[in-house]
Amino acid sequence: MEATELLKKVRRIEIKTRGLSRHIFAGEYHSAFKGRGIAFSEVREYQYGDDIRSIDWNVTARFNHPYVKIFEEERELTVMLLVDVSGSGNFGTVVTYKRDLMTEIAAVLSYSAIFNNDKIGVIFFSDKVEKTIHPKKGRKHILRIIRELLDFRSESKNTNLNEPLRFLTNIIKKRCTAFIISDFIAPDFEESLRIASNKHDIVALKVFDKVEQTLPDIGLVKIMDAETGREKWIDSSSGVIRSIYNEWWNSHIAVIKNTFNRCGVDYSELRTDMDYVKPLIKLFKNR
Repeated sequence: MEATELLKKVRRIEIKTRGLSRHIFAGEYHSAFKGRGIAFSEVREYQYGDDIRSIDWNVTARFNHPYVKIFEEERELTVMLLVDVSGSGNFGTVVTYKRDLMTEIAAVLSYSAIFNNDKIGVIFFSDKVEKTIHPKKGRKHILRIIRELLDFRSESKNTNLNEPLRFLTNIIKKRCTAFIISDFIAPDFEESLRIASNKHDIVALKVFDKVEQTLPDIGLVKIMDAETGREKWIDSSSGVIRSIYNEWWNSHIAVIKNTFNRCGVDYSELRTDMDYVKPLIKLFKNR
């Protein structure tokens, strides 16, 4: 992608996602993802209505007047985005490609994080960890993340979630909030997810296209696996073929939902041709 075109895309995504984050997601995000706890801030004179349990008896005795302790939430979090950059992201049939939607969601979450004074980092993965952007704050850092999301080209087209999950567990020492943004069409990753979720607060966001959900009746068509490059002709007008495919999709969804439930991971589905705002807000509110 040429530099001028890339900058235009970065600016366009920034304008849209920054506005969404500031006006829609910031409050929900703040409520859904808590800081590390409550920290002492200061003492002040007792006021009518204050909880007597918060009285600082040492200061009260010293000044012969009641004083109370004030506590504040330790807000700062480290947020990590695990973004799937494998070949299957380069697919979309209606509004946008899966990869483009993943980029937009990552940008929204990034701005939501910095509006709440959190640090944000990214792990790009395929069947390995392709690139890491270490957690930082600030607009320049977010713009770098968006630029990388738009222009990054992975070395591998395959997907394996075990690698980024192990990397997250080993590299990020303190507890963080991690969003996995992927289509989750990958080999079994339950054990790695369970280990990672015991250490970190993990949220799974599945991005998919409607054609992946239901095979359309469009006659004889050649399909290609974006990760392996293999091509195959199928007769999509065959009810048997469509039924087999639907059974596979339903089984795939059931497996990953059960995996997330067993590992205590929050989960939401985001389709390329549908608004992602409502599902994300619902996810945040349900936490």
